[in-house]
Amino acid sequence: MAGFLSIIERHGWQLAINCVLNQESFVPMIAKDIKRGNVVVYNDSPCIIESVSVQTPSARGAATLYKFRARNLLTKQKVDITLRSGDSLNDADFRKREVKYMYSDADSCIFLDQADYNQYSLATVDITEEMQYVTENLEGVRVLVYNEECVGLEIPATVELKVTRCDPAARGNSATSRAKPATLETGVTVQVPEYLEEGEIIKVDTRTGSYLSRAK
Repeated sequence: MAGFLSIIERHGWQLAINCVLNQESFVPMIAKDIKRGNVVVYNDSPCIIESVSVQTPSARGAATLYKFRARNLLTKQKVDITLRSGDSLNDADFRKREVKYMYSDADSCIFLDQADYNQYSLATVDITEEMQYVTENLEGVRVLVYNEECVGLEIPATVELKVTRCDPAARGNSATSRAKPATLETGVTVQVPEYLEEGEIIKVDTRTGSYLSRAK
């Protein structure tokens, strides 16, 4: 069996997946149901859908075409997939568990299941991107379980984090569009409006790493 690793967005969540392919766990997805962020099996390789376009036929009787731009998670190469409306691809089936981040050791991050208190461990190197936005009190964190093995981490699309270091706010710049770098409580650096100050809580888009707004 082959493994794969990637970061994907699915239904407003960001996923880091280190998954072992198992054909028995796949279910078919009809072309019209395949969305951006789905992981499908194409030419025996896992591919993440990055964009979708629909080509409606102009001629009577012609089939609607669904064109997908995907990325092969093994080779990292771009893949173009074209399906007719009745065609389908397979999608891996994952089970999600609500967890809280507990601690990290030299190689792993440990999470606690909020229902049965089982502990899950994920290699730090596999979830580096996600952990830039994770704090001990963050709600909505989930692990992905595949074939009874923890294979990935899912975090909310937006989080609230405190600004711990940035240049002082310039007087009179409350409406400026200029930006400056700010270090947040997790250590990640984002560009924020020039008027923000240390200690403020801001909303960050975890999919892009960009500032959204002050937290209310």
